[in-house]
Amino acid sequence: MIVENDCNKRLDQFLSNELDISRSKVQKLIKDGQVLVNGKVENSNYIVKLNDNIEVNKDTNEVSDILPEDIPLDIVYEDQYLLIVNKASGMVVHPAAGNFSHTLVNALLYKYNLSNNDPLRPGIVHRIDKDTSGLMVVAKDDKTHELLSEMIKEKKVERIYIALVEGIIMHDTGDIDAPIGRDIINRQKMAVTALNSKDAFTHFRVLKRYKNANKTLIECKLDTGRTHQIRVHMEYIGHPVYNDPVYGKNKKTTSFGQFLHSKSIRFIHPITHEEIYKEAMLPKEFQDYLDELDSTI
Repeated sequence: MIVENDCNKRLDQFLSNELDISRSKVQKLIKDGQVLVNGKVENSNYIVKLNDNIEVNKDTNEVSDILPEDIPLDIVYEDQYLLIVNKASGMVVHPAAGNFSHTLVNALLYKYNLSNNDPLRPGIVHRIDKDTSGLMVVAKDDKTHELLSEMIKEKKVERIYIALVEGIIMHDTGDIDAPIGRDIINRQKMAVTALNSKDAFTHFRVLKRYKNANKTLIECKLDTGRTHQIRVHMEYIGHPVYNDPVYGKNKKTTSFGQFLHSKSIRFIHPITHEEIYKEAMLPKEFQDYLDELDSTI
């Protein structure tokens, strides 16, 4: 492309406007040497000049090698920019080593064009664990993806979870402020630790106590989104999520997975600026078990 009317802009700003992709993605292309200015590699802060010849060698609409699969999905909201999906417990969110099919991303690609900020995780702005059910927001284009990611980082997306935990929590509400990092003994787990960790904040309130079953139903609100955050934090205070095969007290778990559900999501739409609020009912297995506990009270 030839620069004509947009002189005196930074190279990354100019290309972001011209290609309608995120500035961070443009900066990555420049850093990877995929952008040439008059045949040479320049930095992101290069100021473009009249008649500069700028070549972008990488296809910015690159499609990943993930195969689309016709898998049923529960879509609770959709517009041209994003969608909100109610993920089933047991479904992996995106392909990874040893698991390249039957994921949420495979299912989404069958029906939708998604953002490509990360070719291995197209559209995925935030994740929930395989055996956690409930709501996730997915971006259809790079600009929406970047804006949503920034909103999550700035705590502008409210996410509420329902969890059934072991033991009776006597306090009606609680705040857990404990940093989370990789477990130094078992690298497959996360843990509350001061080593190579990140701040993590979870707020909870008790919804119901099942004293006969020694369990408590709680609602959790996340200020941060660390890997396994609720599961790690609840184990840390001595009330692990029921049926959790990794952090739970009882290793005899059922096939349903941990009783943890992403119940609701609320945010201001990054493009239309409308408030979006959606809720998802508990999975049948979760609700049936609560009904069973209610019958024993």
